Amino acid sequence: MAGNSKRKGAVRKSGTKKGQTVGSGGQRRRGLEGRGATPKAVDRPYHPAHKRAKAASKSTTGRPRANRKDDGPEYVLGRNPVLECLRAGVPATALYLATNSEPDDRVAEAVKIAGDNAITILEVGKPELDRMASNGMHQGVALQVPEYSYAHPDDLMREAIDSGTPPLLVALDNITDPRNLGAVIRSVAAFGGHGVVIPQRRSASVTAVAWRTSAGAAARLPVAQAPNLTRTLKDWAASGAQLVGLDTEGDVTLDEYDGTGPTVIVVGSEGKGLSRLVRENCDSILSIPMAGDVESLNASVAAGVVLAEFARQRRQA
Repeated sequence: MAGNSKRKGAVRKSGTKKGQTVGSGGQRRRGLEGRGATPKAVDRPYHPAHKRAKAASKSTTGRPRANRKDDGPEYVLGRNPVLECLRAGVPATALYLATNSEPDDRVAEAVKIAGDNAITILEVGKPELDRMASNGMHQGVALQVPEYSYAHPDDLMREAIDSGTPPLLVALDNITDPRNLGAVIRSVAAFGGHGVVIPQRRSASVTAVAWRTSAGAAARLPVAQAPNLTRTLKDWAASGAQLVGLDTEGDVTLDEYDGTGPTVIVVGSEGKGLSRLVRENCDSILSIPMAGDVESLNASVAAGVVLAEFARQRRQA
């Protein structure tokens, strides 16, 4: 009997009935809640992709990253385009090579230039390169181009004034082809201009295509984005610059215009031309004399012709 009473006492001390469990009292509720989506590989410090991205960002040459929306990296694809960009000094963060691809002289030269300029070289599988190229036309080579660092329009004009020479700037209105933008940037740099301004919306931006077309000039010449191009042009006019719009039906020809003073050349698209508000705020509408039946020039060609003439005038002034 004594042994049985001792066992009963032990049961009473436990304070619980058979089958009962102690609850968490809500203390573990947070541990049961979802923690959101898994971070991307490049956002996890312990992941190799994060280390590669960090190393790539350190190796960037040219202008720093822009404060702009993250639209993802830009890629130049194909052996010839990649080599052309590297030869031109276009800043790049990484050179991607497909594993098991057959190298040739172009690839060898691209690897050498990338190595000499501390550009990260990564071997990746063909599927990863296929994801970079929507059409798959990468030839086993891709070059990652950094986001462009746009200047502020006010800073662009201020730097032009402080340069010691009369400001010479180009404003692009309704230019949506990045190749035209790159060609204009190249011409402005070649003829001593101080920079280019583009609208923030409905305009070509400095993408990989523009980088390549500029032949590296985009790394040296500032490009500004204007939230409101008309307002920016008004502000620049208030600082003493003459706004000269280009149009085939101008009130003055290039032969007659004096471009030695502070000047902003305003270029519209080949199809639409200058928008109404931009045109109304121009001090002059300039036409380029042409022979034959050619009605108009490509926007970048027209800008180059005017820039070359103004550069000639300034050399002789």
